[in-house]
Amino acid sequence: MTSAAGAPPDGERRNVSDAAGVVVLGACATWSLITAATHGGRPEGVLLAVLAVAAGYAAGRICGALLPVAAPCTAALAGFGLAVAAPHALPGPQTATPPGHLGGVAALLVLATGAVCCAAWEARPPLLRLALRALAVVITLASAVLGPLAGFALCAAVLLCSLAAGHMPRRGVGLAGLALTTALVTGTAWAVAEDVLPDGLADSLEGQVSGHRLALWHDALLLAHRNPATGVGPGRFAELSPTASQSLPVEARPHSAPLQQAAEQGVVGVALLAAVFCWVLYALWRTPRPTSVALTAGAALTGLAALATVGNVLSFTTVTVGAGLLAGLATARPFVHETPDTTPTRAREEREHR
Repeated sequence: MTSAAGAPPDGERRNVSDAAGVVVLGACATWSLITAATHGGRPEGVLLAVLAVAAGYAAGRICGALLPVAAPCTAALAGFGLAVAAPHALPGPQTATPPGHLGGVAALLVLATGAVCCAAWEARPPLLRLALRALAVVITLASAVLGPLAGFALCAAVLLCSLAAGHMPRRGVGLAGLALTTALVTGTAWAVAEDVLPDGLADSLEGQVSGHRLALWHDALLLAHRNPATGVGPGRFAELSPTASQSLPVEARPHSAPLQQAAEQGVVGVALLAAVFCWVLYALWRTPRPTSVALTAGAALTGLAALATVGNVLSFTTVTVGAGLLAGLATARPFVHETPDTTPTRAREEREHR
């Protein structure tokens, strides 16, 4: 059955995006088990990440349906609180937080900024909306102190994208731009690791990456070239990388999600990682929530993808849960809009947005 405009009904569209998510996440878990069985790897980390994303997404869908403003606001405050407490909650000297943990702090702040901006767009009273945007500014400014400069830049970008999203008539164009941005960041990092860029550009970009991290990237590519189809097995990078063997256990990772997938799970693992991100963008495209909310969440998740390309932020369960939670909040259908009088009006608005 289709609507009067010839498009599938909202429930059917949501079923397609939900089914796609189940298939993609299930494939990620299955492939990690296959590669682990082939090479004797340890798939627990991948399975935990898949479970964290799925649990966060389910919680976001439920809480977003019940409390479309309070839920993302609470999630943002929780993420901000974890980012503030992170340097004191981590093991080791309090005076020197490991770089990987700083990336995790930046990721939490980016997700918190996106969540509070989504709450601001859902808020009806002007004063509440203004207060929530002020909170987003506070989180953005705090990111300059709590995390690396890249985290501050990404939080500011999410805030600006959220403000611009209110003037974007078609969400598909905005989401396509976010996908292209992620592809460019990933391709650039991969090109730096492969050392295929022109000398001047390569020197400029490599100057932004520590020599130790660049060595980890080179090791990941060597392992990926050794076993391009299935990789060396999940969790085996630390034992096979010469550079990782000289690192602290918590830092013995490639510091790049795509390169880690290529090294440990081959080209199929990289394709599945890309499929997860594409599924999230597809779900945001099909969500009944306003375009401003969809694009704001997409901008925050794109910022997270950028951090994951040059860091190990997806190794932190709080970050993967937060990513799933934000995606679920932005794709939930609030029960307050389910009345017969408001549903046709909302459907017309969404058709106009698309």
